[in-house]
Amino acid sequence: MSKSCEACEKRKRTPRSEEFKHDVGCRINRTIGQLGGIRSMVEKDRYCGDVLTQLAAVESAVKAISRMVMKDHLETCVVERIQDGDIAVTDEVMQLFKKFM
Repeated sequence: MSKSCEACEKRKRTPRSEEFKHDVGCRINRTIGQLGGIRSMVEKDRYCGDVLTQLAAVESAVKAISRMVMKDHLETCVVERIQDGDIAVTDEVMQLFKKFM
């Protein structure tokens, strides 16, 4: 087995429901579409205030996706690791919270 395959085997995996994946995927696609619209606005010399308003909407959408994934992480991965006696996961969670605060 090559080193890249060994690395793949050691990578953490999180099974997710099809509904969750679909919802997150739709939200990401919508956000990508918003970003494309913003690019177009800039190319067409649209008013800065309008561009900034759309950027704020994209930022809000990304934060909403982050909250969804964080909630899922807490309800699944973190709970399972704590139930398995791995309380070090709390350090990981704190580091993740710091990234979003």
